[in-house]
Amino acid sequence: MSSTTKKSKPAKSAKKNEGFTAEEKAAMKARARELKANEDGESAVRAAIAKMSPQDRTIAKRLHELVRATAPDLVPKTWYGMPAYANKDGKVVCFFRDAGKFKERYAMLGFNDSAKLDEGSMWPVAFALTKLTAADEPKIRALVKKAVG
Repeated sequence: MSSTTKKSKPAKSAKKNEGFTAEEKAAMKARARELKANEDGESAVRAAIAKMSPQDRTIAKRLHELVRATAPDLVPKTWYGMPAYANKDGKVVCFFRDAGKFKERYAMLGFNDSAKLDEGSMWPVAFALTKLTAADEPKIRALVKKAVG
């Protein structure tokens, strides 16, 4: 190597990978506790909802009522600390993620792959919720009903 040739240093990445956020770590710890616990799902969901911000709590309470009324066979439980609803096989069909969970600007109603929402080769599996209106309720009922088949 000549004295005029310099070794190049590897470029530093623009953002250092710092691993999981505190919120993600808390969700994983919540999931580990859920797997060990043998508690009543309804009580666990109500406790999770009680910990939410007032705005998220309002949405979560009404969503809980809608899911329970629309699909009474779904079993309430928590999933990564979030209110969730599982089928008879114990697989989560749908869940509610409050905006505060990961410091996001909206809450989310999500559906897992056990939900029967398939429509062609592409379909939505998550819906942003900034509030839950009377006009939203029939859409949510229809989604939940379709999800359980």
